[in-house]
Amino acid sequence: PKQSNTTVERKMQRLPSGEVVITPRNFKLLEELEHSEKGLGDMSISYGLVDSSDIFMGEWNGGILGPHGTQHDSRFYELRITIPEAYPSTPPKVRFVSKININCVDSKSGEVIYSKVPATKNWNRNMGMEQVLISLRAEMASSENRRTRQPQEGLTF
Repeated sequence: PKQSNTTVERKMQRLPSGEVVITPRNFKLLEELEHSEKGLGDMSISYGLVDSSDIFMGEWNGGILGPHGTQHDSRFYELRITIPEAYPSTPPKVRFVSKININCVDSKSGEVIYSKVPATKNWNRNMGMEQVLISLRAEMASSENRRTRQPQEGLTF
């Protein structure tokens, strides 16, 4: 808990004058990229830029290792993350590339249904891609999804 407080303070900082300074989109994305590249945080998820020369940092690849003891065990799910211009005020758009059968993902497009994922449903600007991916992984292990039959491995949307 102590570490996350420092992270939050860094993203939304109150100056002695009482003014609140909000971290710009690209600074936040650079911070997330560095966090991911250094292997900090949850090792069961991953994310990184699709094209390292993309100065707008708009398209990211994501990965989630399926939770142990579920139908997703030992599977690796590939995702595509699109960062909207309003990020981090609005959450990233997340779509599964790998076929998956869980109740928070559209079965035709692979799009994540925001209203069914705690991290996107309760989004705030101090959150990031890591929180969304962790939240999706937790959904895989939820009682509604942990035993649901999954498509053959290797299929994509």
